[in-house]
Amino acid sequence: MASEMQTAVRKKHSMILEDRKQLSFSGVNDVAGFDDHTVTLITELGELCIKGEKLHINDFSQETGELNIDGKIDSLVYSETHRQEGGFFSRLFK
Repeated sequence: MASEMQTAVRKKHSMILEDRKQLSFSGVNDVAGFDDHTVTLITELGELCIKGEKLHINDFSQETGELNIDGKIDSLVYSETHRQEGGFFSRLFK
């Protein structure tokens, strides 16, 4: 009965951008896709699209929801739409 009463605990979502070169996140649920110019994340507050040049994901922990990106950051755009359950890393490590 206790398992039926459990509710999902929402992770706190925050980001730190340093000199438009380093970006640190918390509250990231998954990485939906990435390349050198675009990184798409599924966060606690919706889908987040990061655009720039030479973007690189340094660290990502799905357990803690922490992610670090470096490169030239040009834009950060949130949208309310959610992609299918399970992003790039979820599908990769099944």
